[in-house]
Amino acid sequence: LLQLLLAFPVKAFAESEEAILAGGCFWCLEHDLEKLDGVVSAESGYSGGGILNPNYENHIGHQEVVKVVFDSDIISYKDLIYNFWINIDPFDNNGQFCDRGNSYKPIIFTSNEEQKLEAKQSQENISRLLNVPIDQLMVEILNAKTFWIAEKYHQDFALKNPLKYNFYRASCGRDNRLKKVWGEYK
Repeated sequence: LLQLLLAFPVKAFAESEEAILAGGCFWCLEHDLEKLDGVVSAESGYSGGGILNPNYENHIGHQEVVKVVFDSDIISYKDLIYNFWINIDPFDNNGQFCDRGNSYKPIIFTSNEEQKLEAKQSQENISRLLNVPIDQLMVEILNAKTFWIAEKYHQDFALKNPLKYNFYRASCGRDNRLKKVWGEYK
């Protein structure tokens, strides 16, 4: 039996990793990221501010974020961040699409030095890809803060409320702007 077990080594599984990303409406970002191969879960929430236990009615100082748990054997942090970039407008730090204000600005929250380096490298890659100076990219890279999960009705909103979600997404102009910014890269 031991010889049989040694003949078929068990692959060591990577631990799940987390990323916290802000890119406008958390319904949309959650929906765009949770369908990627290797994403274990995506949860809408709040982060970045000082209020304890923020909620939809009061999250001043926080951004709407998505906490993505992913299997790095299937999708790398680098690939996850690329998918984040192509689902936001990197030129707008006053909000995203029709959602305006601090709650909706794009931010990559990093939880360690490796993520911070990868995020900064992604910013340089996107600058080259779009052929724009890096200072035109308005996505901040900040140290992660506490993630506060949003109310239950916000989780998987696109799946639970497809008509309302699709109407919101279209009327907000998200996909039209993404196509204009990213064109062939999306």
